[in-house]
Amino acid sequence: MDKEKIREGVRLILEGIGEDINREGLVETPDRIARMYEELAGGYTKSAEKHLEKRFHVDNNDMVIEKDIPFYSFCEHHMLPFYGTAAVAYIPNGEVVGLSKIARTLEVYAKRFQLQERLTAQVADVFMKELNPQGVMVFIEAEHMCMTMRGIKKPGTKTVTVVTRGIFENNECLQNQFFRMMGR
Repeated sequence: MDKEKIREGVRLILEGIGEDINREGLVETPDRIARMYEELAGGYTKSAEKHLEKRFHVDNNDMVIEKDIPFYSFCEHHMLPFYGTAAVAYIPNGEVVGLSKIARTLEVYAKRFQLQERLTAQVADVFMKELNPQGVMVFIEAEHMCMTMRGIKKPGTKTVTVVTRGIFENNECLQNQFFRMMGR
């Protein structure tokens, strides 16, 4: 990550809106923002696949679901946050991953400038590619600050995206089981 470019960009934005970049409260702001982006956009330097490498063999292939996983991301159109919760379900093919790895996989993709639709698909696709399960279903519900604090200004509006892969795609019974397990 090029923190100097970020610092310069922040200086230009502050000047562009008419701020004095030498004002006491703003002098260190470009550096603070550069450090913040290093943390909040850290998904560009991480591999989601890495989190799915360590697996455990199982005798059954019953649905595994991790739900209510909080995440924070950035809208790539307005560079404003969107945040919410995700649920990831998969039906193993003899192997499972540690539960924390599900949340870590989501976080890698969430810590990038995103579209919620793409984020949902990326999580499903990496599970299919790396774990080769019978199927995957990903559900994300999020509030977008571009809808809340600018433009239409509708706080509390939620965007829901769902992606199905493998045996979830055309199996309404499995999809309904997923939603029941989520309490919906």
